[in-house]
Amino acid sequence: MQNAASTYPRSTNSLADFIAPRCEDSDSRWASKQLSGKRVLITGAGGSIGSALARAVWAAAPASLILLDTSENGLYQVDRSLHEAGSHRHIAFLSSISNQPAISHLLEKHQPQIIFHAAALKHVPLMEQNPFAAIENNALGTLALTQAAISHGVEQFVLVSTDKAVDPLSIMGASKRIGELILLTLDSGDTHMTAVRLCNVIGSQGSVLPLFLDQIARGGPLTVTHRDAHRYFITLDRAIEALFDALQSRSSPAVLIPGPVASVRILDLAQHLLLAQASTAAIEFTGLRPGDKLTECLLSSRECLVSRSTLDSSILRAIKSPASCASTLYTALSDLREATQKHNLRQLIRAVRVLVPEYQPSAHIDASLIDLEASPEVLV
Repeated sequence: MQNAASTYPRSTNSLADFIAPRCEDSDSRWASKQLSGKRVLITGAGGSIGSALARAVWAAAPASLILLDTSENGLYQVDRSLHEAGSHRHIAFLSSISNQPAISHLLEKHQPQIIFHAAALKHVPLMEQNPFAAIENNALGTLALTQAAISHGVEQFVLVSTDKAVDPLSIMGASKRIGELILLTLDSGDTHMTAVRLCNVIGSQGSVLPLFLDQIARGGPLTVTHRDAHRYFITLDRAIEALFDALQSRSSPAVLIPGPVASVRILDLAQHLLLAQASTAAIEFTGLRPGDKLTECLLSSRECLVSRSTLDSSILRAIKSPASCASTLYTALSDLREATQKHNLRQLIRAVRVLVPEYQPSAHIDASLIDLEASPEVLV
């Protein structure tokens, strides 16, 4: 086993590669022969990663392609783009992954062999204000989908995770870590389970690049949370490559990370864009938001890299990550389900910390808990 410090983080002074993201469509170089002739389901298909996955999977000539999303507009856009590209092998299914009867019906009817699970609520400050939604979708929804995949004999299940799951300061990050723990702990039978821990996908919906470009177009200012804030970035095509490469992993269950990736100072990115756009807009430091970290990591202090021998691909590295025992997992998940149904924040955070003891609630969550102590009859 290899300590992460020798490989991560890697800083960069060149930002040019991070402001022109691209993802190949019909001629995707990442199109895997493992997808040809397969029945494939993509959740979160209307999002940035999901729609890019849909185009790349379609290019690999699957037997069928099922697109699932809860966003009508997002699903419409990817459905239309595939039809315009000539696809006759896909269907669009509007539903939440938390809708167990609908998901069970979908898997029973279409029998997908491969599932790429990209559906997630991802915006950190917004989820700090909506912790029940984050847990219900990212944790309990992943549990429901995973169990359905196992019971319906899905061959491969790939979870799109995030570096925010590492030593989380946000409920979003904690919810994604619980998703990883579900994969690591469940008895998956013949279903091959992998989680790919991506970082910030440059140019994706709601990410910093389109935000900065929009702010430049409006004349500024560019809002940077902190002078020393750093984030890992990965281009969209490299993210798709990583998810396809996960199908080659011989370890199951496993958490995988792409590498090497670059740690970029957000201030440097803002200044680079101002220069590239010949803009005189100002930069405004707004302070870290609830749940924000100053710097992100791809591995926690309790994790380490393991041998490349479990992967044919060089882009992904497997990591040794601690998992929960099954009884602890199921008890805590039951508590989370009850907490979301009752909108009981105190119970929710207690159950989260049972599964993710390294989770440190933000000042916003702490303040909400203090308010509950003062007014115990109010649960939200």
